[in-house]
Amino acid sequence: MPQHTAGAPLSEDAILKILARHFPATHPSLLLGRGDDCAILKAEQALCVSSDLFLEDVHFRRAYFSPEDLGHKALAVNISDVAACGGRPLGFTLGLGLPRDVDVPWLEAFFGSMAALAGKYRMVLAGGDLSRADRLHISVTVWGEAISAGAPFLLRGGSLPGDSLFLVGLPGLARVGLQELEAQGRAALAQWPAACAAHLRPEPQVDAGLMLARLGLNSRPPALMDLSDGLIRDLPRLLGHTGELCEGGEGRRNRLGASLLLPQGLLHPEVVRHALEQGKNPVHEALLGGEDYCLLGSCAPDILPILHTAIPGFHSIGVITDSGSIDCNNENLDELHGFDHFAAEDA
Repeated sequence: MPQHTAGAPLSEDAILKILARHFPATHPSLLLGRGDDCAILKAEQALCVSSDLFLEDVHFRRAYFSPEDLGHKALAVNISDVAACGGRPLGFTLGLGLPRDVDVPWLEAFFGSMAALAGKYRMVLAGGDLSRADRLHISVTVWGEAISAGAPFLLRGGSLPGDSLFLVGLPGLARVGLQELEAQGRAALAQWPAACAAHLRPEPQVDAGLMLARLGLNSRPPALMDLSDGLIRDLPRLLGHTGELCEGGEGRRNRLGASLLLPQGLLHPEVVRHALEQGKNPVHEALLGGEDYCLLGSCAPDILPILHTAIPGFHSIGVITDSGSIDCNNENLDELHGFDHFAAEDA
């Protein structure tokens, strides 16, 4: 293929040739793959679909995200949504807005890392779009299938008072990684390796989601979602709250609440160390932390022993209540708010 110097403008055909080397065009779930106006999916059962934007200087900075990190994370955060539905990821589409300084080595690294993650789950890239942009824009739409024909997907709703709350994974690491990467750049990886890895290259909990879905075939399915905006902001969504917890009155008494037990010993040592160095409460930092892509769920308490045995990284963290309020370690958390993309600042 033609040689390109670093930073030289790339044609659309050149970009597509690089992409084609990393991603196969055929897949059992496709009747028609890339190259036409539309891909045609072979859908023998219901599909779950999710989309995410990944925007430079909003969701990431190229100052400390390598192209390999970006390729991995842009796809991983979407796979995490499929995992939270108890689904098996099948494929995705990719939209790219590329600034002029993106060159062949950058694209090779970006596509190579994304293709490695797609290959892990046998996912196909079905199509997408390319455009010139002032900053790097990445848009991914992913789809997946249920574990078997006719099996339901897991949803956020359905929790009942007395259900057990659980996490798969550890909260707060990605928040520490973000703060240190912002402060130090990639030099932060030396002192905060686990936290930086959690922010730069999260691992979706696909196997755990599938295991939870299998258990739901023979009993009341767990309620499930992934943690993208932090435990304190996402937990009300699991409980069916459409906004912030209300301040009192009849509406509050009719809403689900939660009583959490999140001991400091459950937190990753880097979360604890970082919080103590900053003079902050480690548990609060873990509750506020976003982009961990853990799984948060609730289930009937009688299946907890099975889950603890079957799922690595499974942690019981509390119980669903009918109080309409959330507390953690006997501290009321109604005034603690998490991340909001449209707010001026994080809490």
